[in-house]
Amino acid sequence: MTPNGRKVIIIGAGIAGLCAGVLARKCGYEVDIVEQHERPGGLATSWRRGDYTFEGCLHWLLGSNSDDPMYEQWHEVFDIDRVGFFYPEKWMTIVNERGDHLDIYSDVDQMEGELLRQSPQDELEIRRLAAAARGLRHCPLPQPGNSWIRDCATRLRLLPYFPLLRKWGRVSAGEYGTRYHSPLLRAFFGDGEMSHLSALALVFSMAWVSNRNAGYPIGGSKAVIGRIADRFVSMGGRLQLGEKVCKILVEHNAAVGIQLEDGERMLADWVISAADGHATIFDLLDGKYVDEATRHLYRTLEPFPSWIQVSLGVALDLSQYCGYITRVLDHPLTVDPGTRLRQVSFRVFHFDPHFSPPGKTALTCTLPTRNVEFWAALQAQDPARYKAEKNRIADAVIAIIERSTEPLRHAVEVVDVSTPATVIRHTGNWKGSMEGWLPTPETGFRPLASTLAGLHGFVMAGQWVMPGGGLPSGLITARQAVRHLCRHDGVRFAVQEPTALPMQTA
Repeated sequence: MTPNGRKVIIIGAGIAGLCAGVLARKCGYEVDIVEQHERPGGLATSWRRGDYTFEGCLHWLLGSNSDDPMYEQWHEVFDIDRVGFFYPEKWMTIVNERGDHLDIYSDVDQMEGELLRQSPQDELEIRRLAAAARGLRHCPLPQPGNSWIRDCATRLRLLPYFPLLRKWGRVSAGEYGTRYHSPLLRAFFGDGEMSHLSALALVFSMAWVSNRNAGYPIGGSKAVIGRIADRFVSMGGRLQLGEKVCKILVEHNAAVGIQLEDGERMLADWVISAADGHATIFDLLDGKYVDEATRHLYRTLEPFPSWIQVSLGVALDLSQYCGYITRVLDHPLTVDPGTRLRQVSFRVFHFDPHFSPPGKTALTCTLPTRNVEFWAALQAQDPARYKAEKNRIADAVIAIIERSTEPLRHAVEVVDVSTPATVIRHTGNWKGSMEGWLPTPETGFRPLASTLAGLHGFVMAGQWVMPGGGLPSGLITARQAVRHLCRHDGVRFAVQEPTALPMQTA
């Protein structure tokens, strides 16, 4: 790590900002990361309530398999080899009000056999689904910002997968689910907002889980975020927490630094925004570098919904249950005006010993909603009703969980409810979105522009640059951003490149 005499300021200490910070330091840049919250992580977070820890982000970490190129990229930013991973035998259980249930196994062969046993009338589609998951096990992810040589090599490796990518990328998960006769199988492909997701995203998830390349890191978000932040600081990077950026400073159409809310100005050669995309473009830059393509993007693309999370600390050992359960409801759950859910999913964290004392269990239930204005207004204008609404939803969720597990209301020791207003307060995410742009059949997975027309010295990273969100997009777009800096400054991108997978036939 040889200093190159150039300085970078990164806005936001979420996964993208932290990864960009580590990679920029490796390339010799002086780096400051400025974060408005009191701790790093952004949406990748967990929190403590009494004896319990509640996870708000991670279901799995793509790249947990040491044979996958993504593993090597994670190893560049933190010691992933020191993280333990959990690989569940059952990925999900779907159950209805009559007690009928469907187990979705992590292993594709086992999943195929179970689905055929449960719904033989859907044999043709089940076999097609399983074949697609097998075929995409080793499909490489796009790496925006690569040199043209490496980009061509990736395109060549993708050629055998094009038929599968085209077929599954053209249909939403909800549309695909209608092909099945089994109501429980149709429920697996989603309902409401999440049914808009591209079916390709679901098939990719099945492929990664089956390939043991999407393990849950024991310790959750903290196990990943804490290690990346520690790596950044140990390399001489400066992490400023509790400081809100109110403006990106621009001179002669070049970003030259930032201004904090208290008036302090910080200057740099480059500004990387790993913060909310809408706030960056329309607020921090006053909308001065918005072309029609960018306006069209924010007018037409669909972000992930926001969500309410009900978290419970229960004085019961629930290790006999699947770690992820979806309950199909006879009567929809009214979340808020305009939001009624016909199925509810919850996670039973018996597999993470960090989250509860022995013999007890942490549970979380996530309820998607787009009625962000309702919750924000309620919190600001009517705190008593806001609290009452949170209590109502928590009570309803406990009743639903009890119908899927066992009576547990008497054993609930901690109840915690976060809302879209909580998300906005802590992260500033546009519309309280949980993961940026939703990868629909119309959106696809292609990365979006990370720079703005007419503005130099500036680049973006994170979930508003790459549809699909999640931790992998943070790492991938961070690499893209730092490559951009290095290419412009004539600096060597001093980061080990992942070993390419051999060409495989889908």
